[in-house]
Amino acid sequence: MADFTKKILITGGAGFIGSHLVRLFVKKYPHYFIVNLDALTYAGNLENLRDVASFPNYEFERGDINNEKEMARLFERHQFDGVIHLAAESHVDRSILDPLSFARTNVLGTSSLLNSCMNSWRGDLKGKLFYHVSTDEVYGSLGKEGFFTEETAYDPRSPYSASKASSDHFVMAYHHTYGLPVIISNCSNNYGSHHFPEKLIPLMINNIKNNKPLPVYGKGENVRDWLWVEDHAKAIDIIFHKGKIGDRYNIGGYNEWKNIDIINLLCRIMDKKLGRKEGESAKLITFVKDRQGHDLRYAIDASKLNRELGWKPSLQFEEGLEKTVDWYLENEEWVKHVTSGDYRHYYDQQYEKR
Repeated sequence: MADFTKKILITGGAGFIGSHLVRLFVKKYPHYFIVNLDALTYAGNLENLRDVASFPNYEFERGDINNEKEMARLFERHQFDGVIHLAAESHVDRSILDPLSFARTNVLGTSSLLNSCMNSWRGDLKGKLFYHVSTDEVYGSLGKEGFFTEETAYDPRSPYSASKASSDHFVMAYHHTYGLPVIISNCSNNYGSHHFPEKLIPLMINNIKNNKPLPVYGKGENVRDWLWVEDHAKAIDIIFHKGKIGDRYNIGGYNEWKNIDIINLLCRIMDKKLGRKEGESAKLITFVKDRQGHDLRYAIDASKLNRELGWKPSLQFEEGLEKTVDWYLENEEWVKHVTSGDYRHYYDQQYEKR
């Protein structure tokens, strides 16, 4: 192996946000060796990283962060300088149906990974960092006014957000108790390419294209702050390199939208792209029973990140949404593979048959 200045483990690197981060680091830092660890559950897709799979500073490892022996071998082999932890169960609806799997992955898995770092870095913490990527959902629900800041008290309302809040607390506990160098970031909703089609925007794009109903919880009045996924990856990059140890940073798009307004905007964009009569796709909107514990509004104050580290979003939402629609329409095979499960064959072709 060539000499590298840093060896970094990125967990969950085959997922939506993780794949964008892996791609950024592999291409931007050829002097870093990037190991992508992913269990390849339903949302992990190595097709997301075809373009960097053969890069000399990149390696994929299939594994489970809860497997302590497996993690010990991985850390022993690579001697990581840093960990960026994104591996998580992340869909609220799934957490309502199966809360224990979220506790196992998000709470126990994070704790196991923290232990792996402690065991590997014991006595030599200089230059090391455990960076934990979290969510704004740990803060609970806002009314019509106000924003989440880094000082907002945690108030999770779903099994998903409770599991992420717990993992955040474990990260900070390892910092305060053992001196482990850590940073946490809490981000708003992401959108962009390579997003698994169970999430709002890719689900609606796929359903509009196929003339399927567009299910909208309640009246669609729930508000979210949306961020272009590539801007999130850039924020993680800046925080990883320049953030203050033991601190936390909120990442947001300054971009609040009601769900129903996003869906109507998508309908207008898709009508234009597909050559449909204006208003045709909007007829597919179907209001359904509201989700249990559905938070009304999230809104991030990311001024600390801008003030201290100079980060700000690069894209306006309408531009980013049009780019997103274009990507899904131009990558029908990817969508087909993901929705059918055929993407799993890529791993078999690339790795297991070697």
